[in-house]
Amino acid sequence: MKKINGLSIYSYGDSGKQPLIFVHGFPFDAGMWRKQIDELKEDYYCVAYDIRGLGASEKGDGLFTMEQFADDLFGVVDGMDLKKPVLISLSMGGYIAFRALDKNSSIFRAAIFCGTKSEADGNEGRIKRADTVKRINTIGAEAFIKEFIPNTFRAENITAMGNEYVEFVTGLLNTPGTSLIGCQLAMAGRIDSGHVPLKADMPALFICGEHDTFSPPAVMKADAAKWPGSEFVLIRNAGHLSPFEQPGQVNEAIRDFLKKL
Repeated sequence: MKKINGLSIYSYGDSGKQPLIFVHGFPFDAGMWRKQIDELKEDYYCVAYDIRGLGASEKGDGLFTMEQFADDLFGVVDGMDLKKPVLISLSMGGYIAFRALDKNSSIFRAAIFCGTKSEADGNEGRIKRADTVKRINTIGAEAFIKEFIPNTFRAENITAMGNEYVEFVTGLLNTPGTSLIGCQLAMAGRIDSGHVPLKADMPALFICGEHDTFSPPAVMKADAAKWPGSEFVLIRNAGHLSPFEQPGQVNEAIRDFLKKL
């Protein structure tokens, strides 16, 4: 592990190969990508990091913004000396990716989006995030995580995973409430990135779980339709966290896409 600007960064494989940079979702850490990294690290240089406030990264005061998260991503690319990495993201990580591409898409070779969307929260979405902040303050961070994470999986997959799911959740229980709230406020305050698909001149892949209720297939298909030459892949029997639920399908889609670059 390496520390850059308070962020915990993990690298795997040969730094001379095509770099891939993974940006995780809320309220996870870089470990949510381990099934992709295990598959790809022999052929690519895989770099993942814990978003500020989460995982082993600096927790800070929870006063986070999407601008700060995007700048952190640039700091990782620069600090790890990544040349034209492929940007791979999920959920909140996708919001960070869209904002980074809006600010400077030239440093990336391609983009892969999992379970995310370019559109900013509307009034209903912001109210929902306010309710989430209230919920975190009411029941506490640990209880919130135990309550929230099952919603990101398809129920049948939780049962099938057994202890693997329990261990996954347990690894996240020390996340402080200030970090969870800070991430919610950063997401609520993000700007709309609906124009990015027309602006970023690079190949893109959109991956969506068949049963994703956070970023449903119809929403991700609409983003893919706006991105010239992009691909859309539906992951069967998966919810919002398709890279963890159905790694075989997701890894195959990523590999097929990378081979075309």
